[in-house]
Amino acid sequence: MAVKSLSIRIDEEMLNKLHVVADYEGRSANSQILILIRDAIEKYEGKHGKIEI
Repeated sequence: MAVKSLSIRIDEEMLNKLHVVADYEGRSANSQILILIRDAIEKYEGKHGKIEI
């Protein structure tokens, strides 16, 4: 699986809060974002079925 890069726009306050949460969890902001995305996908698939790519 290739690792792709994604650029997002995020306001400063939200980014600062993300860093606080990530630090609390012992993760980088990038790792925290990946976990949030994974959790959102799992929640979606739990409700709507597996996403087939």
